[in-house]
Amino acid sequence: MRFQRYAGLLLLAFAVTAFIIGCGPRQTSTSPSQSGAGATTSRDMAFKIEETSSPAGVDSREPELYSMPDGRVILSWVERVADKRYALRFSVREGANWSAPRTVSEGENWFVNWADFPSVISTGNDSMAAHWLVKSGPGTYSYDVNISLSKDGGRSWGKPIVPHTDRTQTEHGFVSLIRLSDGSLGASWVDGRKLAGVNVDEDHGPMPESMMLRYARINAEGKVSDEATLDDRICECCQTSAAMTAEGAIVVYRNRSETEVRDIYYVREEQGRWSEPRPVHVDGWEIAACPVNGPSVAADGQRVAVAWYTEANDKPTVRLAFSRDAGRTFGAPIQVDDEPPVGRVDVVMLSDGSAIVTWLAGTAEKGAIKARRISASGTLGAVATIAETNIARSSGFPRMARSGDEVVLAWTEFGKPSRVRTALINLFR
Repeated sequence: MRFQRYAGLLLLAFAVTAFIIGCGPRQTSTSPSQSGAGATTSRDMAFKIEETSSPAGVDSREPELYSMPDGRVILSWVERVADKRYALRFSVREGANWSAPRTVSEGENWFVNWADFPSVISTGNDSMAAHWLVKSGPGTYSYDVNISLSKDGGRSWGKPIVPHTDRTQTEHGFVSLIRLSDGSLGASWVDGRKLAGVNVDEDHGPMPESMMLRYARINAEGKVSDEATLDDRICECCQTSAAMTAEGAIVVYRNRSETEVRDIYYVREEQGRWSEPRPVHVDGWEIAACPVNGPSVAADGQRVAVAWYTEANDKPTVRLAFSRDAGRTFGAPIQVDDEPPVGRVDVVMLSDGSAIVTWLAGTAEKGAIKARRISASGTLGAVATIAETNIARSSGFPRMARSGDEVVLAWTEFGKPSRVRTALINLFR
């Protein structure tokens, strides 16, 4: 992932500020704020934020969250255990408590990066799946996706599986794992196999070859099948995101056109086959570099929500679009932010059809993690500040997962060492 290409983000790399959430519990409520032009706001969309004790240890980073069907939430993170050795660990939140952390795997040859984070998900009953990235060769960007399965609730893990069979020492990352309807695992990722043997100039111009969006299915025994190219030209270092709708899987990502327009696209399962790529909305953001700012998708039955960041027309904006037909079509985008954002979005859907979006905003001198609730009709709730934060790379991407009438949040607290922090959004009824 060739991050130095986007100079605008690099200008933020040395900002250092402090979180407003300290060592003890703290509660924050939303308050009215100025919304985008023409937006409708409502105090009925308010919520309360409460810090919780994080199960992650010292020198932890890159959190990810996953909502289990029974209401429990999995928090996973990377933890440094020695100078060049890292571990993927996870904990399960049940009720008000986190379980004792367990380790999926650890190693000294991992590719660890602020924007490309591992994950742990449930695939039904005591079955789980996890992924992380492992170096495949001496090149800086030579690494493979490793996926491991557990059949005993994460007490033990199987031999790692590599879902891509190209065997090239190129980039494979930005993975999205989903539980499929038959209990097998679906994996989509950004695939750089077309760059094998290509001399890439890191400092000048766009990449001469494009990354692809690839997919594979993995059954409970670890057999890889149904390998497919979902899009053969996508942005090289933006996160992908996937969810299950009532009709099948949907994967969202940042596309890359021949003229370097990088808007948010999606593909979806349609009667057992993948659709052609379609835009969620035509923003028209032309940029000859990767902004390292992928989209997020959440689904609940036929309802789907996609959040993303764009700088179309030189205006930084966080947007949200809803679908009521499992992603066949999307409504007009809604501007979510209340001041110039940095992006790094996440989204969850709530039982009433509304969505909560989080993002980073601010400047190199003072940044913040923000959240806002948006109703299915587009009514905007007040903006809440989760925490003041460094908006440089080391702060990573704040994450969310829904648990009944609560939403769990996790983010990386910048520092030496860093640490994963957690909080709850309690919805007012």
